[in-house]
Amino acid sequence: MRYVRTLGVTALAAALLGTVAASAAPAARPGGGHGTERDAPVVEAVAKLDRNSKWELVEKLPLDFETYHPQGMTRVGDRLFLSSVEVIEPPVRYPEPVDGYDRSPGRGVGHLFVLDLKGRLLEDITLGEGDMYHPGGIDTDGRSVWVPVAEYRPDSAAVVYRVDVRTLKVTEEFRVDDHVGGVVPEPRTGKVHGVSWGSRTLYTWDRQGRQIQRRTNQSHFVDYQDCAYADSRKMLCTGITGFKNASGADFELGGIATIDLRTFDIEHEVPVQLWSTGGHVATRNPVLLEALRGEGLRMWAAPDDGASPAGTELLVYETRPAS
Repeated sequence: MRYVRTLGVTALAAALLGTVAASAAPAARPGGGHGTERDAPVVEAVAKLDRNSKWELVEKLPLDFETYHPQGMTRVGDRLFLSSVEVIEPPVRYPEPVDGYDRSPGRGVGHLFVLDLKGRLLEDITLGEGDMYHPGGIDTDGRSVWVPVAEYRPDSAAVVYRVDVRTLKVTEEFRVDDHVGGVVPEPRTGKVHGVSWGSRTLYTWDRQGRQIQRRTNQSHFVDYQDCAYADSRKMLCTGITGFKNASGADFELGGIATIDLRTFDIEHEVPVQLWSTGGHVATRNPVLLEALRGEGLRMWAAPDDGASPAGTELLVYETRPAS
């Protein structure tokens, strides 16, 4: 097992001691909170979205550190957690499958960055082991951030870590014989949900990693890149599908979905067409959705890689129902 912490661990832990309790009720309510049987405000806000919803870019925060290829994002109090993969040697496709794999493992390093709400880097936690260096979509149960780190190829293997938000202690929870591209802890039941490569398979495990449920994704709208728990046993997922138009040019379609965790049924889906400085759709990788007080939705997104011309920018959008 490999994990390394850098920067001010003691100072950060002390700061988080004062913010963990506040994480259940920040100015905007995160999708990972606890609540009643009715739908969480963030689920209700997503349910009101349609293709005509008007989004306003309210803040653009350049990240002034090496971000590599960001993957997932979650929030606890006044801290943001951002997972990212640093690719040292890209995987290479084989002409024919080798030992059941369609490509080489490549080499890289997995990162979990801790940021303040202005995007300033507070901590860099290195996660992974051997060929498992690709962190995916992440989520929090309020006490820990859950991070899958997988091989950078389908039908492979992954390890699921839990990172204490106060001490930043890293604990390996379990391993999975598949590429796990995102995990979502369910505080109410102790279950952990996840998605495979391209989110074509949806999983549920217990805390020991025993598989409870496996189901083929009913939606072919987008591949989920980042998911988060919402009260009333729902999961909010965001993602992307790449297309080519008639001239062969690339086009990215983004989307948001609400999923019932008891059945994996899709309750609501809506496209997203918001574009970053680098020309990527906003839901390409890390996304955090929060309900605004009153009505409306806030979306934090980091679609661009560190190698993009403008680097990675943290984009903050808001939308409110039409009056």
